[in-house]
Amino acid sequence: MISHTTHRHEPPVTASPVGIVHEDNDIIVINKPAGVPVHPAGRYHYNSLVEIMRSERGHDFDPLPCNRLDRLTSGIMFIAKHKKAAEHMTKQIMGRTIKKEYVARVAGEFPEGPVVCDQPILQISPKLGLNRVRANGKPAKTVFVRLAYYPPKDVEAAQDTRAADSARLPGGKETATVADAQTPAGSTNPPSELSRPWQKHRGYSIVRCLPLTGRTHQLRVHLQFLGHPISNDPIYCNQRVFGLDLAAGDDTGATDEDIMTRLSRMGKSEVADALAYHDEMVDEYNKRKSEKMTGEFCDVCATPLYSDPGVHEMGIYLHARRYACQDGTWSYETDLPVCME
Repeated sequence: MISHTTHRHEPPVTASPVGIVHEDNDIIVINKPAGVPVHPAGRYHYNSLVEIMRSERGHDFDPLPCNRLDRLTSGIMFIAKHKKAAEHMTKQIMGRTIKKEYVARVAGEFPEGPVVCDQPILQISPKLGLNRVRANGKPAKTVFVRLAYYPPKDVEAAQDTRAADSARLPGGKETATVADAQTPAGSTNPPSELSRPWQKHRGYSIVRCLPLTGRTHQLRVHLQFLGHPISNDPIYCNQRVFGLDLAAGDDTGATDEDIMTRLSRMGKSEVADALAYHDEMVDEYNKRKSEKMTGEFCDVCATPLYSDPGVHEMGIYLHARRYACQDGTWSYETDLPVCME
C-alpha cells in the first residue's frame, strides 16, 4: 500500500453562502461573496469558489466559471454546467455584447454628473497584483455616476484634519510621501495616526461604475487615478504604499519601484492599512486584528504562519450588481450590499 499525505495551510474566507440568482440546465448565475477567490491560487485551494461549489453539489459536479471577479469583490458571476454552455457565455462576455454595472463606495465627495475615465492600464507586478495607469498600457474605459455622498459626521473636526496632519509631518509638506509620515522625534503618535486622509477624502460616495472594457483591476485603478479610490481597498487606498495623496493623477511610473517595495511588506511585516481603517464604523478591535506574518512556523512543515484576517479584510466595497445582454435576451441583478444601501 502506498499512501500520500498533503499538509496544507489556507487563509480563512467568509462563511457567507454562494447566492443563487438563477439556475437552469446550462448555467448558474450566482452572487459571489466578497473575499473568496474564484479559482485555487496561491495560498487558496479548497477555500475557493470552484471548490466550495464542488463540495456543496458533489465531486462529480464540474463548475466552469465564465467570468472572473477579484477575490475581494462580490456580485454577479456565471457558472456553466457544461463546456458548450461555458463557450457560449464566454463568447458573449468576450465579444462585449454584455452591459455590466458595478457599485462602489469610494473615499471623498465624488464629482456629480457622468465622469469618463479612458486611461490605459498596465500590469506592473503580477505577483503583487499591482496595476497602474500608464500610456503604454492596454486601452480601458469606464463611466462613473455618483449616486450619493455622505459627509463625515464631525464636519468641523474633519475640516481641521489637513492642517493638523500637515503640522505634524516633517516640514509641514502637503504632498508628503510615506517615508515622511514616520513618527517625528519626541512624538508618541504611531505612523498610522499621522496618515489621516486629506480633506478631499472626507466622507464617502456611492458610485455607479459602468466598465466598457474588462481590464484587471480596471475600476479600482481608474477610481484611484481620479482621486477617489474604493475606501477600504488594501492596495489602491493604502496611504502607507502610495502616500497621503494616494497617487491621484499619477501616470508617470517614476515611483513604481518604491511602491512595489512598500506593497510587498503589506500582510507580512505590516498590516494593509487602508484609508477606511480610520472610519468611525471600524472599531478599535478590527483595526488591530489584521492578517500578517506572526514570526512563527508550523511544527510539521515549517511554513511561516499568518494571523487570521479581520472581518474588515474579507472584502472591499465593490459589487458587480447587474449583467445584461444588449439585445434584451436576459438580465440578472442582485441587491446592494448593506454598506452601500
